Amino acid sequence: MKKRLANSFAARLGMAGAFASAMFFAVTAAAQDSRLSLADRVARLEQQAQNQDQGGIGMVNQVQQLQAQIQQLQGQIEELQHQLQGLQDKGKSQYVDLDSRLGRLEAGAGAASGNNNPAAANAAAPAVNTPVADKGKGGKPPANTAQPAGAASAAAPADAAGAQAIYDAAFKSLRSGDYAQASRGFRGFIQQYPDHALTPNAFYWLGESYYVTMNYPVALETFQHLLSQFPQSDKVPDALLKVGYSQLELKQTDAAKATLKSVTAKYPGSKAAGLAQERLRRVQQPGN
Repeated sequence: MKKRLANSFAARLGMAGAFASAMFFAVTAAAQDSRLSLADRVARLEQQAQNQDQGGIGMVNQVQQLQAQIQQLQGQIEELQHQLQGLQDKGKSQYVDLDSRLGRLEAGAGAASGNNNPAAANAAAPAVNTPVADKGKGGKPPANTAQPAGAASAAAPADAAGAQAIYDAAFKSLRSGDYAQASRGFRGFIQQYPDHALTPNAFYWLGESYYVTMNYPVALETFQHLLSQFPQSDKVPDALLKVGYSQLELKQTDAAKATLKSVTAKYPGSKAAGLAQERLRRVQQPGN
């Protein structure tokens, strides 16, 4: 009996040990599986972080490339602006030089026409005193009251030369960019020679000296004075164009549009009309 009990206890003890061993191995395997699963998760997280870092570096590189392209475009824009400014300055210089030459030609033509005018020649010729019998005074000829020969003819060329010198000096100041001195010179010319052939030109360039210094109200008044006082001048189309420009700068948009349209209507095919059409197109664009 005791022997059977001992064998039964031994058998149970062996079964318990086998069960404990099985449980140990099962727990160990589960722990190993858990550790492997955690390692995989960590590896995946590390891979994701690495991918994110690479993506961030890629975006940084793209931003840097865009910044470099923007800087390159800005440099090209500045270069184009510089070239445009140079062309504008060159065009203005050529235009000013052309006007100066035309002014000199006009003055020369006026002087030549005066010399070829018979009436002017007779007025400048020395007076000839013909003896006339004065019955009441014993036939004595009248006293000679004429001016010295050549006095009038000498005064006219000297005055014309002085006017041209004043105009040229003011024009030279304008070309050199000394607009204050130019305006003083043209004002002095207009005051001294209000009826000279170059007076309309002086008014135009006086207005231009105000316009380029952004004194738009006075520029507008000067151009309008030219239009009212010298409606037959060759400067009228350009002066009317600058009236429109000045009105735009003064925010008189409706009046400016009407003025620019009148330039195109009155002087079709002229340079002023082309500039007026271009300015109208820009003004009528959305956002302007």
